This record gives sequence, structure tokens and C-alpha cells, in this order.
Amino acid sequence: MYPGTHARTAPERAAVVVAETGETLSYRRLDEQSAALARVLHDAGLRPGDVVVLLSDNAPEALVVLWAAQRSGLYVTAINHHLTPAEAGYIVCDSGARALVASAALRELADGVVAEAGGPEVRIAFGGRIDGFADYESTLAAAGPPLAEQPCGAVMLYSSGTTGFPKGIRPDLPERSVDQPGDPVVAIAGGLFGITSSDVYFSSAPIYHAAPLRWCGMVHALGGTVVLAKRFDAADTLRYIEKFRITATQMVPTMFVRMLKLNDEVRSRYDLSSLRGVIHAAAPCPVDVKQAMIDWLGPIIWEYYSSTEVHGMTVIDTGQWLSHQGSVGRSVLGTLHICDDDGHDLPAGEVGTVYFERDALPFSYHNAPEKTAEAQHPAHPFWTTVGDLGYVDDEGYLYLADRKAFMIISGGVNIYPQEVENALTLHPAVHDVAVIGVPDPEMGEQVKAVVHLTAGVDPSEELARELIDYTRARIAHYKAPRSVDFVDDLPRTPTGKLVKGKLRERYLVDV
Repeated sequence: MYPGTHARTAPERAAVVVAETGETLSYRRLDEQSAALARVLHDAGLRPGDVVVLLSDNAPEALVVLWAAQRSGLYVTAINHHLTPAEAGYIVCDSGARALVASAALRELADGVVAEAGGPEVRIAFGGRIDGFADYESTLAAAGPPLAEQPCGAVMLYSSGTTGFPKGIRPDLPERSVDQPGDPVVAIAGGLFGITSSDVYFSSAPIYHAAPLRWCGMVHALGGTVVLAKRFDAADTLRYIEKFRITATQMVPTMFVRMLKLNDEVRSRYDLSSLRGVIHAAAPCPVDVKQAMIDWLGPIIWEYYSSTEVHGMTVIDTGQWLSHQGSVGRSVLGTLHICDDDGHDLPAGEVGTVYFERDALPFSYHNAPEKTAEAQHPAHPFWTTVGDLGYVDDEGYLYLADRKAFMIISGGVNIYPQEVENALTLHPAVHDVAVIGVPDPEMGEQVKAVVHLTAGVDPSEELARELIDYTRARIAHYKAPRSVDFVDDLPRTPTGKLVKGKLRERYLVDV
């Protein structure tokens, strides 16, 4: 379904609520505005398969752009607004974008993108003026009637580019109109997670990332209300849950950690009884952290494992997780395979590369056929991987190890940094932690923990020793850090993923 369906049955129901102000966009207005923008883009010459770039903060207009593309057969490419003009301009050029819709709050970046990319020819600004951009409100007000034909569009996002230029992840356009069912991820959101038109969904992660953008779209497809916050704050999240009677939300493990480190008085101040589903993904969650969240909120924690490529998906609920701690669940999209470096299936319990088998190739990397080929199994082109390592147990539950690129090989033994990070996460002195392999003349690599300390805690050799001993008490000694460095911050994306490539560069620059 799409907003027009819900605009006919519940026109004044809130489609989007701005958490900080209470400003509301109804389904009627979402339908009208997205239809008008689809018409504007069509009249400007865009046709199915063309790309519209979105440069936005967490604003309701971002979801209007999403639905305008969805109902006119276009790809929407949301750009990380923390990029430089050159980086964002590269994406505009590489995607072949025909249109750019930008928030005036990002005026400087929008100007820089146009200067770098020399276009696109269609430019629209909302929330204020940007020179050279048409005004959003007046442009939509002058739009013609809705398009008679509304082929379904799709999302084409770009990877973070931590190992080179970012790659556009391009799915095939669905062969259906926007109001026809058929999106397997929407079916999972409704069937497995139980999202319905009565849900109030809270989203505070940046809308330019895959999960926030897609989840907001899925909630709209199912008729629910999206409460959109400008940014994540642990205490504010609790306040918004009470204020808006939030029923479902999606978080990442770093958000869990921030919430768990709130003092008891703050955590007990708010009524969270409306919550019936807290869904997490994006990064592996330490067992202790997840158990603490279950102890606090009850058996309402869900987890899924997928990727921007949506090449497959696993899901696990609280009950399943309690009997399979550390697992990210069983497959609900695609058939799961764990393969060795030669592509052979491995038995249960052995770590290998995680592949999902589908009936067709679920994505390609735009303008990068060699990258698409690298993601495919050597013998089965419809089996694809994003480079994660893991294993399955005898019941088919998947356990992630780490990205292959980040695995540490010390003295010929494989060590997975995520396991070490998990062991350190809840130490009271640790605000954030990353574990990497650094060169060692004898062992090849050794384990190093890079720690951002909690405010008010001072670094010292004694504390470094304490953290090493703390880890050794929880996992095998050979996996524990040999050294600890203290830093003022760690490179993370706003969705909580460690950008380990940048971190490792700091230590390899002189090697």
C-alpha cells in the first residue's frame, strides 16, 4: 500500500509527527504533496529508472520525497549530510541524478554539491531559500494532477565508502504499481513484527541511512504514524516514548548502551508501558547489553540482521534469543549458507562467509560490475554476501563473528574484534570501544583496544591494565587486548557502525 490508500480511509491520521515541536503531517497532506512532487518531477522530464537525490535532515519533507519517488518509478538516493561537497557531489554525478531536493538547513552543502556536480538541472529547496533552487511549497502548489500511472520506485543508497569511493546499491525496480502488494520487507514488518495502522513508530537515526528511511516508509505502507526526532538523545527518547505513546522503535546497540548508562532516577521517571516492540539491528549487540535491555523493558526486544543491499534477512525475538544468546536469528528472506574461502558449504558450528541464496540477483552495484561480481558466490550467482563472517548452529540460528576485513590473525589464530568489544562495552569506565589488529613482529598482528572513556574518568596505565584484566576474565586470554589506547572519540556513523578503516589507518600510516 502507499499513503493514498490511507489518505482515503483515515485522511487526518498523522503520518509524521516532529518530536521536538509536535508539528504534524497528515496522511491526506502526505498523499497530496507526494503526488504533486511526483507530477513536478515527471513534467521536468524524469521517467522510471531516473534518480532523485535527497539532501535532508530529519524533516517530514524527506518522506514526501521518498513517496514521490515510490509512486513514480524513480530511485531516491539520500545523501549523508556530513559528507563534504566533493564527496556528496561524487554521488550526484555517479548516480546520474536528474533532480535534487534539499533542506535549506543544509544550504552550504547544497551549494557546494551543485558547484562540484554542475547540476542536476532540477533543484528544489524546502524549509527556506537556496539560490538556484525552486521553492518547494510554491512548486508543489502549481503542480498538475496526479500521475495516471504510478509505477513503483525504489531506494538506491550508497555505501559509506570507508574502503574507497562509495558504491550505489541498485535494486531492480519492482514490476508493479505502487499500490499493489509485493514488497517482501513490508510483509515482514507487518507479518513478523506486527506493525499495523495503530502503531506509533519512533525514529531518531538519520533519515539518509537505509534502515531509518526504509522503516519509516514501511510504517507508512502499513498506515502507522512516524514520530521523527532530529537526533538521538537517551533521556529525550524516554520522554518521547511517554509523550507520544510510542509502540515501536528501532535502535542500534550504541543507543542501548547510552540508555542503560542513564541513572536510575532518569530511567524510572517515564512511563514506557506503551512500548510493545523494540527492534535493533545495524551492528552486533553485546550479550550483556541485550540482556540488560530485556531485564529493563521485558520480552519485547526483536533483532534482525540484514544490509543496505537487502540480500537476505534473519530475525529473532526475545524468547528465541534467551535460548540462543548471541544469535541474530534464522532466515526469513533468502536461504542461508556459510561457506569457506573456496565457496564450499560448512557444517554447523564452523565460521565462514555468510551468503544468502535468492531466486534472482537482489541488487547490483551501480557502475561497478566488478564489485557486484565480488559479492556473488563463485559457483552460484544468486548467492550473495556483504563480507560478514559467522556460523549457524544445528537449529539454523546465525551467529555473527565480524567482517572478514576486520578479522585479526595473531600467531595463525583467528580473533574476531566484535567478541572483544562486547566484553568491554559495559565496563563503567568505557564510553565507547573499538578493537583492531595492529602489526606485531612476532605474531603478525596483536589485539589493541582503542577506548573512549566515560566523562570524568582519566586515562592511566593502571586503568589500561584493569581493562585488559576485565576482558581476560570474560573471554579466552589469547583474545584479550595486548594494549589499550585512550582517545577523545571514535569514528562511528550516526547509526552506530564503527568506521574501522579510518581507525586502522591511524596505526598503519607509519608501517
